[in-house]
Amino acid sequence: MGMRRHPRSLGLAAVGALLAALGLAACGGSGDAGALNSSATPTTALASAPRTSTSAASPTSTASTTSTAPAASTAAAPAGVRFATVTLRVPQGTGAAPFDTPRTLTIPKGWSAEVWARVNNARFEAWTPEHQLLVSQPALGTITLLKPRSGGAVPGTGATLLKGLTQPQGMAFDRVGSTEVLYVAESDQVDRYVWANGRPTRRTTVVGGLPDTDPVGDDVHRAKSLVVAPDHSLYVTLASSTNAGVADSQMHPQRGTIAHVVPGSGKLSIYATGICNGEGLSFDPDGSLWTAVNNRDNILYPFHRAYGSVANAFGKTIPAYVNDHPTEELAKLSQGRNLGWPFCNPDPDVDPGKPGSALDYDHPAFTPDAHNNPGGRVLDCAKLPRIDRGVPAHSAPLGLHFLEGTTAPKAFQGGAVLALHGSWNRHPPRAPAVAWFPWSTSKHTLGTQVALVSGFQLPSGDRWGRPVDAVPGPDGALYVTDDQAGAVYRIGPGG
Repeated sequence: MGMRRHPRSLGLAAVGALLAALGLAACGGSGDAGALNSSATPTTALASAPRTSTSAASPTSTASTTSTAPAASTAAAPAGVRFATVTLRVPQGTGAAPFDTPRTLTIPKGWSAEVWARVNNARFEAWTPEHQLLVSQPALGTITLLKPRSGGAVPGTGATLLKGLTQPQGMAFDRVGSTEVLYVAESDQVDRYVWANGRPTRRTTVVGGLPDTDPVGDDVHRAKSLVVAPDHSLYVTLASSTNAGVADSQMHPQRGTIAHVVPGSGKLSIYATGICNGEGLSFDPDGSLWTAVNNRDNILYPFHRAYGSVANAFGKTIPAYVNDHPTEELAKLSQGRNLGWPFCNPDPDVDPGKPGSALDYDHPAFTPDAHNNPGGRVLDCAKLPRIDRGVPAHSAPLGLHFLEGTTAPKAFQGGAVLALHGSWNRHPPRAPAVAWFPWSTSKHTLGTQVALVSGFQLPSGDRWGRPVDAVPGPDGALYVTDDQAGAVYRIGPGG
């Protein structure tokens, strides 16, 4: 988390047979791929200490990239904010590939961007009470502590704080009475550590037996994210084991959900369902929980009509349609809310099913899934509340953070940042980026997506980086993890 204190299905065999026949990839494959395929950065190096910002409103820029499939629309940025393309600064000791070639990023004008540390398989982040940065490394089973080094260009060295863990990803601090605690979400359990003298001590398991490698689906999403609620309870992601199968809803505990855990109870309850792979979790300024969802891949065309040159397109996988369907999701959760998966898919088409239709990501409606829910016979999609904010298909949203009350630049505190990992099997590829969404105090929802940090993808579609998380640090900058490059970037005012 950032620098803020708080706080009736169709037959399973039939579904599995069709998915196997089509070779469908799992939902959110792009989001999880990086957890297992990271750059081979041999050591953890840390650049100079974070600088204290003298300006809270006007950032610096980092690299521009002309992507064949943009990560975000060119929506209006906050008043007075303009963007520029800058060269990524690479301090001594951090210049191994991909930074052996000059890299650029596009960021708010007045901001700077640098490689702040090299961390292999860098995923989610959390700042300690001592203003040091924790970075999870699921593929390595470790959590690294990055201690900023005062002065000088020679990088310091991070330290392995925890090791021997099972796919650790989400982390969060909380204060229970007079005790500071650190929660860590492994793929099969959530643990709590008493935080003392800058170190984790006295480990206890808050809840165990979380669904991990079972059932064996077409892609099992093992990683868990978590967030601490204002009442000190926890919300934990239990992502799907399939792309669009029904087996997850028959598990105990149910997969494709967000679970609620009260520390000390040893039990969890299912809070929201129909969530393919809800990686990001954060509370909005009103105290409502939001999730950022990696949706399914290779959707079947759901309308009984022609699509382009395909006379009867229903139930067929049509790449041109798949490219923009279904949307990824930013959703405000409530007890019992169902986001539809795998029976209903959010559809951004202004003219549903029409080739070349304009796309609208503001509260997209649902379309019945052609295989699991033809004609809405299993679930009436029209009865589901619409998704609060769509994100372009295959963007692979990961870390989500509302910025109100944080140290982030003032111009951006009225909104949320979201790391977009970029597509893994879209053609042309959807570009990675860090996006910002304005918060509407009157509508109590998020507005149109703005590309805050872009440039990780080249015009050819090749990439040198893929953001995973973006959290504000003690100096007001954003600290962005990248599991492909094996890096943490400092991006923000000054520098």
